[in-house]
Amino acid sequence: MQTPRATSAANRTQVVIVTTDAEFERSARATFGASAQIDLQVTAQAITTLDDAFECGAAAVLVVDLGPAGDAELTALARLTLRNNGKPPVVAITQAFDAGVARTLLQMRVADFLVKPVAPVELVRACARVAKGDADANGPTEAQIYTYLPAVGGAGVTTIAIQTALLLLNSAGPRAKPRTCLVDLDFQHGAVADYLDLEPRLNLAEIEPRPDRLDRQLLEVMLSHHSSGLAVIAAPNSPAEMRTFDPEMVTRLLDLVSSHFEYVVFDMPRTWFSWTDSVLLGSNKLFIVSETTVPALRHAKHLVAAIKERLGDGPQPQVIVNRFEQRMFATGLRRSDLEQALGDSFCASIPNDYALVREAIDRGVPLDEVKAGNKISQQLKKLILAQTSSKAAPAKAVPLLQKLKLASAR
Repeated sequence: MQTPRATSAANRTQVVIVTTDAEFERSARATFGASAQIDLQVTAQAITTLDDAFECGAAAVLVVDLGPAGDAELTALARLTLRNNGKPPVVAITQAFDAGVARTLLQMRVADFLVKPVAPVELVRACARVAKGDADANGPTEAQIYTYLPAVGGAGVTTIAIQTALLLLNSAGPRAKPRTCLVDLDFQHGAVADYLDLEPRLNLAEIEPRPDRLDRQLLEVMLSHHSSGLAVIAAPNSPAEMRTFDPEMVTRLLDLVSSHFEYVVFDMPRTWFSWTDSVLLGSNKLFIVSETTVPALRHAKHLVAAIKERLGDGPQPQVIVNRFEQRMFATGLRRSDLEQALGDSFCASIPNDYALVREAIDRGVPLDEVKAGNKISQQLKKLILAQTSSKAAPAKAVPLLQKLKLASAR
């Protein structure tokens, strides 16, 4: 049996992988071998064959490939984590997503959970996130929260929310991507997962009976991951089922998300729920998205007034007018009309390019992947990146659960 060696240099991070999958081992070696800061040790054995002589205490992360993830593998993993007293933290790899296995791993306090095929970048991010868990334990930080609310149906909120999340994800450059999460709160008709061609993993039925059991490990299981590195929280659609959820469940979910990501983007439903006030109160930036029609602008104006009345000193809503076109000698609304109708709440207009948006939606890719430097992305970049540059002195960060109490008292 191969026993992991001690770290060769004090400034190197040791990652230990236990696997019998030759392809997974090859991918891991290629991924971690490119970094001089990583000391990768691979034990080419099934976890069920490891004996008590196996030691990995010097490692920062232990990656365990569970194979079929049967009872024998899970029992062996539980025995190993118990013997090592949770050190080092474990990243578990399984062949497929299984709710029963996921619950068992959470009970073992496994630090992270990935499903094959595992993209190299996701394995690196998982190991990095787990390795710096001790630093995170010093206290969670509040995210910068961007919330998008539709003035009318079909205003294009989902497209704008996705592009905003991707802009925030890449705001610090490709090598220092801030942790960014896009949350689809339209549990009945949400389309974020479809637009990005992802499997929605948020199981509301799993957490609704006992919202108190929702912790970071369970959150990680219910995250979907886009190839860009964007984390997505979305539930399977229930178009024929109109349900209201316990505000404590929703706000606990959002409070947990805001504590573990640097940027969070909310795609809100048009319907107002009992938890809507607390979400809006928890936002750093609140945008209402309108179409370029007179009725839509009227709805947006009424919504601005209603939010200001309900939230008082909370975040001030700003209106984005989507699919705006202004041509020489053509009839229709002009930018001056938008400014006159919306007053100080008007903040930006987004150009109309229906063909580009339709192709991106059909392919399940971001707009820039269809056409780099397109006008929609450029306009959003001016708006969003200008907003991020002014975040140095944000309002006092108050957890969403506390804001729910404030909203309930109004």
